[in-house]
Amino acid sequence: MTFHGFYFITRPVNSIVSGLAAILGYIIATGTITLSSLILILIVAIITAAGNVINDYFDADIDAINRPKRPIPSGDVRRSSARIFATILFLCGILLSLFSNVLCLTIVVLNSLVLIIYAAKLKSSPFIGNLAISYLAASIFLFGGAFAGLSGLIQNIPIAIITFLAMLARELLKDAEDVKGDSIGGARTLPIKIGIQKTGRIALIVAVLGVGASIIPFFRWGAWYLAGIAFVDLIILIAVIRALPCKTPDCVKMSYATSILKTGMFASLLIFTFFALGL
Repeated sequence: MTFHGFYFITRPVNSIVSGLAAILGYIIATGTITLSSLILILIVAIITAAGNVINDYFDADIDAINRPKRPIPSGDVRRSSARIFATILFLCGILLSLFSNVLCLTIVVLNSLVLIIYAAKLKSSPFIGNLAISYLAASIFLFGGAFAGLSGLIQNIPIAIITFLAMLARELLKDAEDVKGDSIGGARTLPIKIGIQKTGRIALIVAVLGVGASIIPFFRWGAWYLAGIAFVDLIILIAVIRALPCKTPDCVKMSYATSILKTGMFASLLIFTFFALGL
C-alpha cells in the first residue's frame, strides 16, 4: 500500500471539480459567493472521493480487466483498506454537512446512500445505474443552491437538468467502452443488453434533449449566453455523433467520444460561471 495509491483512488481532480461545481451552484442561485459557502467545496469533494473509493472497491475484479492500472488491481491499495477509507470519507463528509443546513444535510445523506447502492448493485443494472450516476452529478448544483435555501435549489433546477442529460449520454458511452470487462464481470449494462450501436443512438437522443434544455437559461441570461452555450452544445453533439457508427468497445474508445463529452461539460461550467457572476 502507498500514499500514492490512496491519493489517486479518490480521483482527486474529479473530486475537486465536483466541489467547485457545488460552489458554482451557490453562485448561480445567489449571484455571489460568501466565506461560509466555501464549505460546500470541501463537503462535495470528500463525498465524491468517498464514492470513487467505494466504486473501486466493488469494481476491483472488473477493473483488473478494463483498468488494471487503478490502485486496487495494481496493488497500490488493498481492497479491505479501500472499504475502510471510503467509510471514513463518507462520515467526514456527513459530519461537515452539519455546518450547512437541513436541506443540504438531507442531500448529502441521500447521495451517500445512492453512491453506495450504485457501486454495490445499481452499476450492473441496465440504464438504472446510468440514471443514478447522472442524478448524482446533477444534484451537486441542487446542493449548492440548497445552501441558500429552498428557493436557491429551485433556481438551479434548469442547470441540474442540463447536467443530468449530458452526464447520462456520457455514462452510456462509457458503458459501451467497457463492454468486454463488464461482460466478464457479470454486469448487465445497456450496451450488453441491446448492443453498442443502439446504445449510441440512445446517447444521441439524450444529448439532443440536453442541448434543448440548455436553451432554458436564455430567459435568465439572454442572447450572449445562448451564443456561448451553442459552442458547448456543438462539442457535445460532435462527441456523440463520433461514436454512432461504432459496433465494438475499441471503436468507441478510439472515437474519444467520452473524453470530448467531458471537455464539453467542463466548458459548460465555465459558461455557467461567467454568466452567473454577470461578467
